[in-house]
Amino acid sequence: MTAMTDTLLNALEHCDMLEIDGLHAFDFSLDDDDNLHIECMDGRALKRWAFSMAQIQAATFDAALKSWIITGDSGEHRLVPMEAIGGDNEEDDEHADA
Repeated sequence: MTAMTDTLLNALEHCDMLEIDGLHAFDFSLDDDDNLHIECMDGRALKRWAFSMAQIQAATFDAALKSWIITGDSGEHRLVPMEAIGGDNEEDDEHADA
């Protein structure tokens, strides 16, 4: 989880998944100018958000809710950067060789 001393930009660069306003977004990116672009499906509706570097730098960390508050053109949003849990298949390879 993101520490209070981190910046949102640092948290975004090291996360695999992002929650925005309670929706899980796997499709997010920082472009060459470090602008943040987020897309996710909410039912059948595709939702999109974009945040500038200035908006990312102005984001504040809410320690009580362990999330970032960022204000964009469409208002205030709550972001939770997360790391995905991954498994390795090394164990499966070892058993296949036996």
